[in-house]
Amino acid sequence: MLTIAVTTGAGEADTSLAAFDAALLEAGIGNFNLIPLSSVIPTGALVVEKHPEFDDEAVWGHRLYVVLAEQHADVPGAEAWAGIGWIQDPDSGRGLFVEHQGISEEAAVSDIEHSLENMRATRPQSFGPVQMVVRGTRCASRPVSALVAAVYRDEPW
Repeated sequence: MLTIAVTTGAGEADTSLAAFDAALLEAGIGNFNLIPLSSVIPTGALVVEKHPEFDDEAVWGHRLYVVLAEQHADVPGAEAWAGIGWIQDPDSGRGLFVEHQGISEEAAVSDIEHSLENMRATRPQSFGPVQMVVRGTRCASRPVSALVAAVYRDEPW
């Protein structure tokens, strides 16, 4: 069975890129080469909210397959919000992810809910309730980044 870990991170640094790196490190996925995936959850998958557990020395530089939502802010007082939502068939485990970002928690949550409801309406499968994880941060003076990642698995080169 494939377990997909949904993890979050937030970071602050002198540049937006460095803030994103800090958020990746907090999420437990900072030392990988990220391979972005679209939105399909395979049959038999279990999606859980948890920090992934990797031996950093053993997996340094591996490929990591993820669905990723990220948002940056660099104006004092501005917020950065990212979120991933999903629906799954309760029997088979198959499902769909969506990733959204915004300048407020409400915007990210609303986009996730609306996207999944529309995607549900165009498919004949029976999916369970919308589930989601969101993460946000506010820029005080230096750039910030917030992210949510659905981590599928890693592979060496």
